[in-house]
Amino acid sequence: MAKQAVSEHLPFDNDTLVYKVAGKMFCLISIKEPDSCNLKCDPEKSIELRLDYQGIKPGYHMDKKHWNTVSFTQDVPEPLIIDLIDQSYQLVCQKLSKKAKIEAGLLDIL
Repeated sequence: MAKQAVSEHLPFDNDTLVYKVAGKMFCLISIKEPDSCNLKCDPEKSIELRLDYQGIKPGYHMDKKHWNTVSFTQDVPEPLIIDLIDQSYQLVCQKLSKKAKIEAGLLDIL
């Protein structure tokens, strides 16, 4: 929530908390079982991460090419999790139209 233009939503059910930047998803997490989250990731980097960490798997209920499920309780170090959240946010921001970036006040940080 500390990132610019981020909002929280429950669009699917009362358990899946979705974080969006300028209306686009970049992180999903279960409220009832917050032991992992889904994050957007570069497809090539996704493959590498899944090979390196047991706690990083193809995104649960997501496009497996672009999303990973990242466990907070397995072998993924906390600094890497924070970095992956930042990368997910940046990937989504980069795909926003110029108009959306202007409306969200994101042009100055990207």
